[in-house]
Amino acid sequence: MSNQVQPIFILPEDTKRITGRDAQRNNIMAAKAVAETVRTTLGPKGMDKMLVDSMGDVIVSNDGVTILEEMQIEHPAAKMIVEVAKTQEDEIGDGTTTAVVLAGELLKNAEDLLDRNIHPTVISKGYRLAAEKVHIILDKLAERINKDDDKLLKQIAITAMTGKGAENAKEILAELIVKAIKEISDEEGKVNLDDIKIEKKVGNGIQDSELIKGIVLDKEKVHSGMPNRVVKARVALLDVPIEIKSTEVEAKISITDPNQLQSFLDKEEEMIRNMVDKIIRSKANVVVSQKGIDDVAQYLLAKNGIYAIRRVKESDMEKLSRATGGKIISNLNELNEKDLGYAGVVEEVKFGDEDMTYVKDCKNPKSVTLLIKGGSKHVVDEVERAVTDAIGDVNAALIDGKVVGGAGSVEIEVAKQLREYSNKLSGREQLAVLAFADAMEVVPRTLAENAGLDPIDMMTNLKSAHEKGGKWMGVDVFRGKVMDSWKEGVIEPLKIKTQAVKSASEVAELILRIDDVIAGGAGNKGGGMPQGMPPGMGGY
Repeated sequence: MSNQVQPIFILPEDTKRITGRDAQRNNIMAAKAVAETVRTTLGPKGMDKMLVDSMGDVIVSNDGVTILEEMQIEHPAAKMIVEVAKTQEDEIGDGTTTAVVLAGELLKNAEDLLDRNIHPTVISKGYRLAAEKVHIILDKLAERINKDDDKLLKQIAITAMTGKGAENAKEILAELIVKAIKEISDEEGKVNLDDIKIEKKVGNGIQDSELIKGIVLDKEKVHSGMPNRVVKARVALLDVPIEIKSTEVEAKISITDPNQLQSFLDKEEEMIRNMVDKIIRSKANVVVSQKGIDDVAQYLLAKNGIYAIRRVKESDMEKLSRATGGKIISNLNELNEKDLGYAGVVEEVKFGDEDMTYVKDCKNPKSVTLLIKGGSKHVVDEVERAVTDAIGDVNAALIDGKVVGGAGSVEIEVAKQLREYSNKLSGREQLAVLAFADAMEVVPRTLAENAGLDPIDMMTNLKSAHEKGGKWMGVDVFRGKVMDSWKEGVIEPLKIKTQAVKSASEVAELILRIDDVIAGGAGNKGGGMPQGMPPGMGGY
């Protein structure tokens, strides 16, 4: 009788499994690959990526989160890194590339520690200590800002747009962005970014973009007989159709002679006339309807010199309400003069082949529109992404009331103070904190590399400038030397940095603690691979 032990299979036979060091190495490799993909886009001299999907649609961008989302990444660990970019985008709207590059560098440095047989939980603990310390250091370094500091707010917006598609008109756009945010902020300075509508139009140049104190709607007037322009507009916002609705229940009307048909049609017309009369009685001279407007109603409104548009989106109706101060009415019987909104001008403007309606010069608008123009669709799309980043940055600075110098200066200063802190630690966590400090330096190093400068020389000069007490000394990518980022107006909100460090360190700790990857095959209960796991385990 043989003593051979029968192997025990607890998983379906086509399950793929990687354990221990191999699993960690594979996950870290995937994370590093994601970071490398977006790394060349960082900074004013960063390059763009062209992404072409299966339908042949093209996106040209250097926005980290846009690139990673469009790449349709399959590897499960790489997907976690993409989540970091999405979190950064949702929280601030900018700094996505920084967060991803930092996460990749933290994992790369952790790999060296794993090779020296330091346990992953020790590295995780060290990283956690370092991240907490970084927040304290950043908070002490940050300078205060308030909503009246226009110059500083503009510099934040310009910093966010430098190196992106909007760069050649960044001064003009920064001015518009700061104006827009100040226009919609309440007494406490709080801002709801949904109140800034970004409308894109191909035509003219980026520098022709404008801020409208009101709303721009992608709609034309419903009848050619209506005026093209209404001054001192009294705007009725209707969530009710100006047409005869079909009955809720199925109804049959039997008509036995032509007179009955005529009286039926007359009755319909009378009902529509009544609706229009109610609008006229309210003294409205502009009608914006979320629903439809009947042909007869269109004619009657035009005859009375009333400008009307229909089928406006609910979100635009809400913005119009905040911009004009009008109430959205869902019952025409309730409509009266007090419910009307006010706009200085409502007019139809032609853009190429399209007509748009401007509702502008509102008295105290709580909703505004940034109309972005550009020479082609791709240009306009990339400018929109840059402007969204800049709006997020200015808003983040106002929420926290704190800002820091950019150009990699704050990362060098944090790394320096983190090394000093590591000297107070004993044990192996000290090595992890040092690895974290090294990882922070990836930002200035990448800025130098992307500008074609020698990263070693630049890092040496930067560190020496910081040792002499210049806490805002950063990389001048245009002149290839060290500069005072604060004096040069390269300024970023504190929240970008704290959120990037938080997200990057958390995802690095999470990936480090994985030592077993089990990917189900066709034999699992779901009857196929887990979602996002292609045959061949997406790189596993």
